[in-house]
Amino acid sequence: TEPTMLAGFREDTVTVLDPEEIYRIYAANGKVFAVTGKAEYTLRMRLYEVEERFRRSSFVRISNSEIINLKTVRSFDLSLAGTIRVALKNGEAAYVSRRYVGKIKEALGM
Repeated sequence: TEPTMLAGFREDTVTVLDPEEIYRIYAANGKVFAVTGKAEYTLRMRLYEVEERFRRSSFVRISNSEIINLKTVRSFDLSLAGTIRVALKNGEAAYVSRRYVGKIKEALGM
């Protein structure tokens, strides 16, 4: 099943976010943010709720504070000891924490 849409908040506007357009979702300062090619939005959900909602999709948890969309990944750099650097198609980088390396490898069939 395709993941449902998300409501993204930005200033006084609510935008319906298409999961296909989301690069990463991360938690910082007690808030959860979704990054798309257009902007960054605040989500009124906890990270674990987002993870639950996208359980059967291309979204995968890579650390305690971040979920990425595998469809937006350019490459994985495995050269760093114990961690994986993820290059996203929007030029941003994310890091897979040690605890989640197995999840990523499983998601990629490695």
